[in-house]
Amino acid sequence: MRLTTAALAQFQQAVEAPVRANTGAWRWTVRQKMAGVRDLLGTESAAHDNAWLAARQSSVLAERRALLIRLGEMGPRVLEDESLEDVRTELRRLVREVDRHLQRLHDLVWDDVGMEIGGSE
Repeated sequence: MRLTTAALAQFQQAVEAPVRANTGAWRWTVRQKMAGVRDLLGTESAAHDNAWLAARQSSVLAERRALLIRLGEMGPRVLEDESLEDVRTELRRLVREVDRHLQRLHDLVWDDVGMEIGGSE
């Protein structure tokens, strides 16, 4: 979980960093941190054997695919889009959505563990 938090926190810090005279440096740093989030999403696992969690697992996987697509679409925009504030707004939204996605994934894991050890229903 620390790696998850670190990758997303580094991405958010890069997005929120002040843009000085050299916007190219900001763009390149943000683009590099996006790669860390993409790698994080690409390696996450939500495989559960519990049929009770199957629908939620399917939803989490679909959400992950959508986030990976958005990250891929944002890559060129970060480097090329003239409207830096529009890009920044979209990146802030993406940070929030990845954070919510990771929380849903952790909730799914928590519920799966709770079912295995006989947690409350």
